[in-house]
Formats: sequence, C-alpha cells, structure tokens
Amino acid sequence: MTVATMPRGASAVPQTGREARLMIRRGDLTGPTSGLAPGYVQGNLAILPAALAGDFLRFCQLNPKPCPLLAASAPGDWRLPALAEDLDIRTDISRYRVFRNGELIDEPTDVRAHWRDDLVSFALGCSFSFEEALTDNGIELRHITCGATVPMYRTSIATAPAGPFHGPMVVSMRPLKPADAIRAIQITTRFPAVHGAPVHIGKPELIGIKDVMKPDYGDAVPINDDEIPVFWACGVTPQSVVATVKPEFCITHYPGSMLVTDRRNSEFAIM
Repeated sequence: MTVATMPRGASAVPQTGREARLMIRRGDLTGPTSGLAPGYVQGNLAILPAALAGDFLRFCQLNPKPCPLLAASAPGDWRLPALAEDLDIRTDISRYRVFRNGELIDEPTDVRAHWRDDLVSFALGCSFSFEEALTDNGIELRHITCGATVPMYRTSIATAPAGPFHGPMVVSMRPLKPADAIRAIQITTRFPAVHGAPVHIGKPELIGIKDVMKPDYGDAVPINDDEIPVFWACGVTPQSVVATVKPEFCITHYPGSMLVTDRRNSEFAIM
C-alpha cells in the first residue's frame, strides 16, 4: 500500500491512529496516509469560519454520499474528542491546503500560523475505510498496486445547495472487472458513513469526465481492457465547493493526506 513518506531511520509504519498522529505531529510522516494504522478510520477535513459553519453542516446533511459527517468541533476548538482524545487538528494532518477567497495560498504541514478563534472543523468519512474491506475480500485496488493516490474527478453531478454552498460532486475511481464491481457494490453498501455504494459505473463521459486518464486530483491509473471504471462519491467534494463558493477563508486536507483517528472501520459497517 501507498504510505506516507518517512525519513531514513524513522520508526516502522504506525499500527494505530495515535501512533500515526504523533509521527505526523513530529514531522516524521509526510505525504499520503493510505496504509497507515490499518483498521482505523481516516477522515477528510474542512475547516471554515463559524459564520459559515451552520450552512456547511446543512450542506453535509443534504449530501451524505460525498460529505458523510463524522464529527464537528466548537468554534476555535482544535480538538475532535469524538474521534480521538489527544487529536490536534492544527498539526495532525500530514499536509493541508489553505484557501483565501477561493484561492489556494498555502500547503503547509502545520496550520497553527493560520489558526483563528472562529474556525470550526468538520471531519468527513473517507473511502480508505471501505477500501480495507475490499482488499480483505481479495479485490485488487489499482492505485494501491501502483503505489499511487486514488484518481479523483470533478463531475457534472450537482450537489444539493445549502446557503452559499453548491457545486459539483467529486468522485474517486477504481477500475474493476465486472464481477469484482458487483462484489464491490455489495461490500461498500455496508459502509454508508464512509461514502457507501458507487454513484456511477462505466462511461465516465456521462458524469462529465472528459478523459479518465487526466484526473483533477490524485494520479492516473491504468484500466485494463477487461475492466470498467467504478466511481464513488469522494470527500474532496468540499474542495470543489470551495473553488465554486470562494469563502473568505477555508482549510482542507491535501488530497490523500487524511486525518487518522482512533475509531475503527468496523464501527461504521452495517452487518
């Protein structure tokens, strides 16, 4: 699996959410977090001023597929105790993206310099949770095989608006053989809190993707002749919305650099 970059001489790949966060906090882990802390939930991140938080919460409630809400903070509070007791949202993600009026202004590994007392943090479910279930069932995930970040695309699928928040859904893609695609639908349907079943199968042009080999985020991966592209709603959707809405300030995770929590993937599966 692709894992975050560790400096020479660093410890082994962390096996728990807390181990991963501490290594990220120290600067010992950078880059994508796929493969870290197996079995633990990873989350997407959106941090917004309190004046926009109510509308964004409603946006998440109206769009549970791309924005499945795991936890939200109080204004100015950098903790998310529902996900981990010692979590510091300002330091515990390996790479962030900072926007001002919709323009990207920084991609730091620590956002304490950008922190404000009116900021509200939202953690959203991530496909890494259902990917573990897919690989446990013997389904190959091409981006993991290739050591890449999953390809993600802005689509023509509109999200339900809430206040100023509106814009296209972002999807992630995994090429699968038809039989594996059917099994993947069955498996991921059990994880509605982390995107659930796919939103589209095959024919990317029908959802506004002109070239599946040119993702808007992440890395392109090969699709074999006997495979079809399968698309899931993606937690990068809030970044797409930021590009559309241009709020005066916003912080998100860098694609692939997730929040590693102390919750277990099994907690979010419907048996």
